[in-house]
Amino acid sequence: MGDRMKVMAVFDIGKTNKKVFLWNELYQIVFERQQNFNEIPDEDGFLGEDLPAVRSWMLQTFAEVNALPEYQICALNFSGYGATVVFVDEKGHAVSPLYNYLKAFPEGLFPYSNYGGEDEFARATASPILGNLNSGLQAFRVSQVSLEVWKKTRWVMHWPNFLSSIFTGNFASEITSIGCHTALWDFDKKTYHDWVTDFGLRNKLPEIAPSNTSYLNAETNIPVGLGLHDSSSALVPYLRVMHSPFLLLSTGTWCIAMNPFDEEPLSAIELKNDVLCFLQGNGKPVKAARLFAGNTHEIQIKRLQEHYKASPTQYKSVEFNASYLEVLDDQMKNIPSVEQAHMDYLVDCDFNARDLNKFPTYELAYVQLMIDLACQQIFSLRLLLKEDSPVTKILVDGGFSKNPLYMNFLVHAFPAFEIYGAEVAQASSLGAALIMHETWNTNEIPLDLVKIKKF
Repeated sequence: MGDRMKVMAVFDIGKTNKKVFLWNELYQIVFERQQNFNEIPDEDGFLGEDLPAVRSWMLQTFAEVNALPEYQICALNFSGYGATVVFVDEKGHAVSPLYNYLKAFPEGLFPYSNYGGEDEFARATASPILGNLNSGLQAFRVSQVSLEVWKKTRWVMHWPNFLSSIFTGNFASEITSIGCHTALWDFDKKTYHDWVTDFGLRNKLPEIAPSNTSYLNAETNIPVGLGLHDSSSALVPYLRVMHSPFLLLSTGTWCIAMNPFDEEPLSAIELKNDVLCFLQGNGKPVKAARLFAGNTHEIQIKRLQEHYKASPTQYKSVEFNASYLEVLDDQMKNIPSVEQAHMDYLVDCDFNARDLNKFPTYELAYVQLMIDLACQQIFSLRLLLKEDSPVTKILVDGGFSKNPLYMNFLVHAFPAFEIYGAEVAQASSLGAALIMHETWNTNEIPLDLVKIKKF
């Protein structure tokens, strides 16, 4: 038998799909496996991640993959969703269910008034007030209302760092998770916010280690990374390969625009427009603006399908025509100013209220939907592209990057920028692999990891 192929394993643990990938030394995927789990109820009956099932699957899957004769696993890392913490004892075993970030946070529980009120607290922590989506507040809630769990808790761990601890027995925190609208980090002081010490959480948070830290797995001697927050991880391939300042617009259910080249603190207006900040592995901030556009698109496609008796994929055959730009220009005049808070403009797409009987064909209705979504997206992008921004390129990845209407509308709206459709295979998993490049791989990082096409 020939030499075994050197690979790196990455578990990419999303809310819906749990995946494992093996990456070769050129960062091509040579093996993948996927699993889904049913959610289970917590003590209040609210559904959340089946933690024991995910943990067993990961351990069993790693053992199976590591036994494959054709591969030699040289490193292991994780990317995982944010806004989630795990309460564990000194051995690293969970002492409570994994609470779902969509669960309602008790009204009035957190004393914002002790810390300058909601607006000031949100500004200092770069975290819009989002209840359990501010994962630090999940820990605050447990400390106040689940005293038995709190007593048993030795460490409060971020989800990606917990996944790593399953394989290492080491407990550490990592900056991309801490900085992801957790309400834990004071962006002014560049340390934990005062409330974290005031309420006894500080000594339950493991020490912060660099993003590229690795520990040896005792059984296999394989270096194991700390895990990365998936949005931060998905930026890594672009930051490693692109050489001039860019904004990344990652399109899916959420369309998240990320500007890693704006280090100005968040303003009160930005926070009110759902702009937030997370941290790169090097501790530098990334400003991000969110829009629920993929979700709106999905809902409205179903509405068009029913109204026009169309196929579910008919929108894919609607082509761009330059005459649509006149309608776009007209509507762009009504986009609100970024100097004011217009959260309602971002939340509610105009198309939701449009009467489909006014559009004689599916195509015309779909074009209008895309114009309405484009106007919201233009407003969202303007929040991140100040006049003095060094950014010259907008890279669009995900589903909308393949939509000719969406891409051409952006080109028209942002003539001063180069607009590219970009593609990275499994970006968050790849980012978790690249952050450990120096640990396991002696080759140069290939420059073709990001495929881009100019519009």
